[in-house]
Amino acid sequence: MKKLMNFKGLLLSGMMMLGMTAFAQDGASTTENYDQGFRLGFGLNGGVTTGDYFNFALGGDVRLQYDLSQRTSLTLTTGYTHLFGEDNVPDLGYIPAKAGFKAFVWGDRFYVLGEAGAGFAVTNDYNETTFLWAPGIGYANDVIDLSLRYEGANDFKTDQVALRIAYGFKL
Repeated sequence: MKKLMNFKGLLLSGMMMLGMTAFAQDGASTTENYDQGFRLGFGLNGGVTTGDYFNFALGGDVRLQYDLSQRTSLTLTTGYTHLFGEDNVPDLGYIPAKAGFKAFVWGDRFYVLGEAGAGFAVTNDYNETTFLWAPGIGYANDVIDLSLRYEGANDFKTDQVALRIAYGFKL
């Protein structure tokens, strides 16, 4: 448990340091004539869990993104995540509903993302709702979005480290 807490602290510290560099860029701004707008992305997720009750996670999501500038965006993400239980532990499926902030920190391709929201259990005997928080890093171009995130789900007694592969487009 102590190793997990150290991992969480290290991951959060790294995300904060990367996020601070997003606003410490030199040079003239290229956002004067930037056309703000919406993007929509459809993603597949696969990950490993860090708890004692589940083996791995699979899911899909839909992310709506509003570009504030060329380097910053607001996000809303929902979908479905299925956690596969160990031995006699039943599987758990939940619907995440998260809001977040995305900042490009290295050129216009690499970003950090922070999301927070709720996870609503929808399978078996689980009837809980949990707080979700998810820092992540990723790479995006006009259509492909690849990211790695840590997602904490306290009341489900597990967390996950997941890879997301998504297809996105402007609306």
